[in-house]
Amino acid sequence: MNSNIELFRQYLIYEKGLSLKTVESYIHDIFLLENYFKGKKLEDISYQNLQSFLKNLYELNIKSRSQARILSGIKAFYKFLNYSNVLNNNPTELLESPKFEMKLPDFLTVDEINSIFNSIDLSTKEGHRNRAIAEILYGCGLRVSELVNLKISNLFLDEDFIKVVGKGDKERLIPIGETAKKMIKLYIDGERKKIKAKKGEEDFVFLNRRGSHLTREMIFTYVKKWVSDAKIEKKVSPHTFRHSFATHLIEGGADLRAVQQMLGHENITTTEIYTHLDQDYLRTNIILYHPRNK
Repeated sequence: MNSNIELFRQYLIYEKGLSLKTVESYIHDIFLLENYFKGKKLEDISYQNLQSFLKNLYELNIKSRSQARILSGIKAFYKFLNYSNVLNNNPTELLESPKFEMKLPDFLTVDEINSIFNSIDLSTKEGHRNRAIAEILYGCGLRVSELVNLKISNLFLDEDFIKVVGKGDKERLIPIGETAKKMIKLYIDGERKKIKAKKGEEDFVFLNRRGSHLTREMIFTYVKKWVSDAKIEKKVSPHTFRHSFATHLIEGGADLRAVQQMLGHENITTTEIYTHLDQDYLRTNIILYHPRNK
C-alpha cells in the first residue's frame, strides 16, 4: 500500500475521528483511482488525469450520487497531501461534483405517526418496550444504530436529555419529551426488570427476552409490523421516523442549526434537505407572513 494512503487512513481515524466503516469507504475511493492509473504515482496525477478518471466513472454508468461520493473521498486525500506538505498543489481543486437530483426523504404525517403508536399493543410482554422504541425514534430522531446501542447510564431523564453515540463515535445530547420519558420509565421499571440481562449487556436500554440488546434487524422487523398493523401503505423504515422528526421540527419553525445538532449532522447542508418541504406548506407560509400579503 502507498505509504501516503496509510498515513491518510491514520489521519481519518485518529485526527478526524471517523468510524472505521467511513474510513474504509474513503480508502476504497483512493484504490479506485490508483487502479485506474496503474504504474503512475498518485502524487503525480494531474487535473487532466482526474478528469479522465471521472469520465470513465460516467461511462461505466455509475450513478451520479456514487460518482460524487468517490470524488469526495479523492478530494479529501489530496487535501490531506497538501496539509502534510507532500504536495504544494491540489489537482482536485477545480473539479466539480456531478449534478444529481436531490431526493427528498420520505416522512410520515403526525396522524400516521399517531396511528403507528396506537397500533402497538401495550398489553403484550414487549408492549411498553416497543412503544418506547417508537417514541424514541420519532421523539429524538435517533439513527437505528444509536437506538440499539442506547445505554441506561446515558439517560438523564430528570434533566430531560439523553446522550447518544453517533457516527465517528461522536457524542451528543438530545432533549427528550415527556411522552417518550414516560414510556421509557414504564419499560425500565416494569418489563425490563423482569429480564435477566446477559453479562456485558446490563447497561443497554432495550433488551430482548433472552437478555441481549436488540439488533438493527429486529428494529426493522418491529417497524414493518407496526406499519402493517396501522394499515399505512407507505414504505417505512426506522430511518423514516428520523426524517419525520426533522421535517416536523422544521415545519414547526425550529432553528436549522438546532436541528443539525440534534441529528448529529457534521455539515448543515445535510440538514438543509429538510427545508425542501412541500409547495403547499411553503405557499401557505408566504401568504400568511409576507408583508405584501397583509
